Amino acid sequence: MLGIILVLGACSDNSKTESTPENEVESETSATKMFELNGSEVEIPTNPERIVTDIYAGEFFSVGANVVGAGSWSFGNPLFEEQLAEVTDIGDPVNLETVLEAEPDLIVVMSDENLEELSAIAPTVVIPYNTTTTTQDTVAMFGEIAGREEEAEEFIAEFEEKAAQGRQELEGIIEEGATVGLYEMTDKGAFWVFGDAGGRGGQALYNALGLEAPETIQSDIIETGEVKELSMEVVPDYAADYMFITDYNPEGTSDSLDQFTDSAIWKDLDAVANNRVFVNDFDTFYPYNPISVSHQIDLFVEMIKERAAENGE
Repeated sequence: MLGIILVLGACSDNSKTESTPENEVESETSATKMFELNGSEVEIPTNPERIVTDIYAGEFFSVGANVVGAGSWSFGNPLFEEQLAEVTDIGDPVNLETVLEAEPDLIVVMSDENLEELSAIAPTVVIPYNTTTTTQDTVAMFGEIAGREEEAEEFIAEFEEKAAQGRQELEGIIEEGATVGLYEMTDKGAFWVFGDAGGRGGQALYNALGLEAPETIQSDIIETGEVKELSMEVVPDYAADYMFITDYNPEGTSDSLDQFTDSAIWKDLDAVANNRVFVNDFDTFYPYNPISVSHQIDLFVEMIKERAAENGE
């Protein structure tokens, strides 16, 4: 059950009905609203002023909300560097004492772990992973939570304009019917394929830019909402005309990707033969918050255009 804040209403007699600036401010700051998600409701501030979140800093930044505490993972995103300057690192996993010291009036987290303890600090909303699968839906939801619906509409309008511009720039560069795929090689040698909603650039590539996946990725990954580890033997079945691979190698010591690119399976792929394989930085393409996705649109468009020029296409 999601955390609930109890609002106590003070009794007043009829002889004291005139408002003062002080109690007008008090009324504004104590106003609440019901937020419903997945059949559960939580009472939250109408316009929260001090938000703490584990992984959703970027989502709140996209609507201009005030985040005072964020999970450690958020601090690795260079796109948020300026906005995170005054934000407290609440740890990963979340440190309850640090959350308390941040004095939030709203907490938003991905899982219900420590929900009871967090709800004792401030009203707490749990938003599970993949609750929304498009940037537009994500921004709209966080705009509603933060009471910043107008800012959400502005971000969505700018995002859709950027996406339309990107699609226009790629016209005539990516031929009709060509497919794109998203993959990841890990430091342990596991090779994964991703869809349109699990990070690695899926929302930018498939949703915003409207590019097509191979039928196997469409049916097995995008339509199911899952990701899948591929054995080397079946990689050709999931190969695309354009292949974008994130290299997860946090220690910089793994040669898994090098071993893969030296294999006969790799060298037989059409994308390799046509010089349409792109190896991308994990930290840049893993995030799927609205600000990162918007940035990824620019990156994808630019790398495709540059490679086409390199290939003389």
